[in-house]
Amino acid sequence: MTAVAGQEEQLWSRCAGCASLLYRKRLRRNLDVCPECGEHSRLGAPERLRQLVDPGSLRLLPDRLPEADPLDFVDVLPYPHRLTAARAATGLPEAVLCGTGTIGGHPAALAVMDFRFLGGSLGAAVGELITRTAERALDDRVPLILVTASGGARMQEGALSLMQMATVSQAIAALREAGLLTISVLTDPTYGGVAASFATNTDLVLAESGARMGFAGPRVIRQVTGRALPEGFQTADFLLRHGQVDMVVQRRSLRGRLAALLAAVRAGRPARTPVPRQEPARDHERLADAVPPAAADGGPPPEVGDAWDTVRTARHPGRPTTLDYLDSVFDGFVELHGDRLGGDCPAIVGGIARLAGRHVMVIGHQKGHTTADLVARNFGMASPAGHRKALRLMRLAARLGLPVVTLVDTPGADPGISAEEQGQAAAIAENILTLTVLPTPVVTVITGEGGSGGALALGVADRVLMLQHAVYSVISPEGCAAILWPDRSAAPQAARALRLTAPDLRRLGVVDEIVPEPATAAHDDPAETARRLRAALLANLLPLLDVPPAMLVRLRRQRFRRFGATRAGAQVGAR
Repeated sequence: MTAVAGQEEQLWSRCAGCASLLYRKRLRRNLDVCPECGEHSRLGAPERLRQLVDPGSLRLLPDRLPEADPLDFVDVLPYPHRLTAARAATGLPEAVLCGTGTIGGHPAALAVMDFRFLGGSLGAAVGELITRTAERALDDRVPLILVTASGGARMQEGALSLMQMATVSQAIAALREAGLLTISVLTDPTYGGVAASFATNTDLVLAESGARMGFAGPRVIRQVTGRALPEGFQTADFLLRHGQVDMVVQRRSLRGRLAALLAAVRAGRPARTPVPRQEPARDHERLADAVPPAAADGGPPPEVGDAWDTVRTARHPGRPTTLDYLDSVFDGFVELHGDRLGGDCPAIVGGIARLAGRHVMVIGHQKGHTTADLVARNFGMASPAGHRKALRLMRLAARLGLPVVTLVDTPGADPGISAEEQGQAAAIAENILTLTVLPTPVVTVITGEGGSGGALALGVADRVLMLQHAVYSVISPEGCAAILWPDRSAAPQAARALRLTAPDLRRLGVVDEIVPEPATAAHDDPAETARRLRAALLANLLPLLDVPPAMLVRLRRQRFRRFGATRAGAQVGAR
């Protein structure tokens, strides 16, 4: 709804759906749903909570966190200026409002996102606040309800915002292990990293009528495919038809439907005893003993040149691919195909191989060197079938007791129409969730491009390595430039602002070790690159084999739990 200008601005609104002129008090009584056409206007987080929670039961959780600008990011405005403007416009400290309360008399913890605040983007503070809410639900042994409204991860915080997808997902995994219900309510819009993580990996997914959800936004899909989108694409009814949500609910019915679900849970069997959240210090010490930090024995990390030059090097068609490394780093590779649900995505290859005589499961993105190869492999952009194939192989590795090695080289996940129809966001979310609890060692290597959620779907690991001239980012420089500058020709400037190079990410703690490349780059001496990568894999993987599975999972969770607002804020003074 849009307010009518002039003296009557507070009295009337015009419906964005049917253009009817509506009396604002009547509209508010109807929960901001147009009585003429049923258009559901967007709600701020405070109003959403007022509509959902029993009167007098809401207790807001602390929402003040340390100021953080981990990248010193500047586009046409410095990032702190954008935060200040968003706070002034919304009256909120961040893009989520969290609390506890009752719905129909049933207790729950709630985190409600607010699209008015920088597009509801997922940054370190938002991830930290949602994670704390999930931890509060675990402590209180109550269900968690997430109401999502977001354009995706926050570009101004780079890879640290990408890590929030894993941080919140593992908090949801802890609730699942404790037998506590998690529910997400999709509202308009829910896209990107939020859609590909906690919006779709909860036990139940409800969509408010009129909501839109997807991994890639409509504009991106049109640009990539050059095709017109089907009628009603990515809307709540579309999601229901394609099996991606449990139900579509009118706003007037949402509170009652949630109350009924919470009542059913309370009537069920008691929840299991939760896994303790705080782990003893000796876990950290054991990890340090098992896998010492790379800087401890390798001196300062190797530096790279200009960020944009590094991006171009990471994309070089001659750069070794996953299949090249399977031939040169590993032995006896046996490829396994298919997701067992009807697809075998060529952008993901995986199977069993040997590394220094030990069997491992290797899964990686495959691009190719020639134009024909790149097209056949969809430029390394995995479809939902590819992510589900990877998921099947991860779970198989856990059953067989095999460590997992993932090789990441993708511009991002497939942004096509069919990928959205087949549940791209949910497929990525399930991979992230599964990796947080996989009871076998996982080592990831960023070998070329590490693009957004498509990279993170293989990147939740005990150790993350990165080749010297690889890149890892929440969004491509071109995409960032088009949105924030807005001018795609500003891609070199965006690349520098995103802090996407290996040394940047090593300083931010996203990457554990940088694997030096030959004097120029990996594609100039693939054999030497393979030798160095093999040595780095063995140095990082072998100590993990001695860590008990339960401790391995705890330590992996601790690794990603640290990517909160406090961690991001600490990086500012560390540079």
